[in-house]
Amino acid sequence: MILIVGGAGYIGSHVNKLLNQKNYKSIVFDNLIYGHKESVKWGEFVLGDTNNLDRIRETFHKYDIDAVMHLSAYAYVGESVVEPEKYYINNVLNTLNLLKVMREFDCKYFIFSSTCATYGNPEYLPLDEHHPQNPINPYGQSKLMIEKIISDYSLAYDLKYVSLRYFNAAGADTDSEIGESHDPETHLIPLALDVANGTKECLDVFGLDYKTSDGSAIRDYIHVSDIANAHILSLEYLKEGGDSNVFNLGNGDGYSVLEVIDVASRISGKQIKTKICDRREGDPERLVGDATKAKEILGWTAEIYRLEDIILSAWNWHKKKLY
Repeated sequence: MILIVGGAGYIGSHVNKLLNQKNYKSIVFDNLIYGHKESVKWGEFVLGDTNNLDRIRETFHKYDIDAVMHLSAYAYVGESVVEPEKYYINNVLNTLNLLKVMREFDCKYFIFSSTCATYGNPEYLPLDEHHPQNPINPYGQSKLMIEKIISDYSLAYDLKYVSLRYFNAAGADTDSEIGESHDPETHLIPLALDVANGTKECLDVFGLDYKTSDGSAIRDYIHVSDIANAHILSLEYLKEGGDSNVFNLGNGDGYSVLEVIDVASRISGKQIKTKICDRREGDPERLVGDATKAKEILGWTAEIYRLEDIILSAWNWHKKKLY
């Protein structure tokens, strides 16, 4: 069975659905602080927190777990700057708890949800896996620390891992059974769609003075279902004898903030009112990833790669939003 830690969250719920579609048996382990019980429509569910070693052990005792997919983390960049302790305890120390129990039960396969935030400000684009890792906030630092920890565990304890460095996860399940629902919401596409459906008055655009074609920042958007597929391909890669590894997940194409807003307006048929604000400190002008390595080694490709299709899936979910 596959243990999905954080499986009631945005990305984790899509991983859970796809695992079950591919006939894997799953257990979702989630404290529901940011996750949603309503999204756990497949597999088993355990209410638990990675700060509780006994609860993790109980779960391993009850189920025959042969792999762990770890997607549980605090992920608000701004909050991490003002509350770093919260991030280092939850993201780093609690991951050590999980790894400790995995060792106790001789569970060798670990798929880790990392982030492009481990790179920091880009020295070149597109970002590949060899780019220096210099995070500029505690959130990115916490993810990099875990990458280093599991690399050490691989050498010392024969842990087999894959770290997946996502760029901007976006979109929703194409059946609209599950989707993105954060509180607070900080991601551009759902915020734009909140304005489109009338639940938010206007959308803040941070900076219109970048050296881009329209002055707004550029990001690489990757559909959440493609991210889910990469988790399964990573597990299969390890079980087939692949070495521990790290992969970027991105489209390789960047879209500006204004392009995203324009497409969201066209898809929804609604005008999206914006407010131009100052740049946010630490926001890079462009972030675009090179996922060539994942394509060559995992056989992974982004299947929902057009911005219009990504936003359409998000809009279809947003209109019905079940949780």
